[in-house]
Amino acid sequence: MRLSDFDYELPVELIAQEPLALRESSRMLVVDRAANNFRNAAFADLSSYLRKGDVLVLNNTKVFPARLFGKLSTGARVETFLIRKNADGSWLALARPGKRLSVGKTIEFDERLSATVLAKHDDGQVEVVFASTGDIDNLIDELGRTPLPPYIKREIDAIDDDRGRYQTVYASNRGAIAAPTAGLHFTPNILQNIKNKAVTVVEVTLHVGYGTFEPVRVDDLSQHKVSEERYEISSETAELLNKAKNENRRIIAVGTTTTRALESNFARYGSFAAVDNFADLTITPGFAFRAIDALLTNFHLPQSSLLVLVSTFAGHKLIMSAYRHAVAEKYRFTATVTAC
Repeated sequence: MRLSDFDYELPVELIAQEPLALRESSRMLVVDRAANNFRNAAFADLSSYLRKGDVLVLNNTKVFPARLFGKLSTGARVETFLIRKNADGSWLALARPGKRLSVGKTIEFDERLSATVLAKHDDGQVEVVFASTGDIDNLIDELGRTPLPPYIKREIDAIDDDRGRYQTVYASNRGAIAAPTAGLHFTPNILQNIKNKAVTVVEVTLHVGYGTFEPVRVDDLSQHKVSEERYEISSETAELLNKAKNENRRIIAVGTTTTRALESNFARYGSFAAVDNFADLTITPGFAFRAIDALLTNFHLPQSSLLVLVSTFAGHKLIMSAYRHAVAEKYRFTATVTAC
């Protein structure tokens, strides 16, 4: 299929710019693959769509403020967007405007933190190494700004009004440059209601990286490759997932990031394995899902890799019809769609 097959009209006014006052108050569109239909619902009623014995899988990654604003020795301003920490301690990053940078140049963020360019890549990414007078992670947390999705517009000075809200209530493992947004609707009360139905709740970690929201630059989807992202599955979680799979109980992924971690893991090892590795799977039409049975996810932008993933899971025609319905019903697009 072509990327153009995943286009739909999305009025700009439907793209939610502010979170609802209550996390769980979003509407929810339930997509039933077996019945080939969909229906309006409310996220607060999520537990009613779950069954005893289901396993709900959350991504517990925690967002850190990966956008840093600094200056060169010339006084020119540079924005640095951290993507991933390398094994040698250097960072892969995006820099804007990149044309101002060359190998050896240093970006000063303040008197305590600077970064020197080690390498420039053809795709516009750079490798930098930090120098500091204190703990680098703590300084990044202090000086950095929260990296919001490109469809949420904020003035630079107002970005960190969202720092607390743009984090799941179960976030615990620092390392993501963006939140696993499907999880933003959960509250402790919602999670307790789910557990009260004898649903097992487990956690994995996939540190959301540039690949999650990187634009698709080719129309032929067979030529598209999603950048790898680091994930981790514990031995306890792997054991619970394998037990559920062997007993034909449903495994429900919360978010496309959780889906990518689980499907990458299962595809590589043939069952769920406890590992700290990289998810390098690109899910496009024709992919056979083996790890998950249902998916809870937000709505996604036209012609995005995430919309391709969801359509591959639930069926292209059904998902595109559901999206057109959501637009007609004026859903807020960071709301929720459930495919089961």
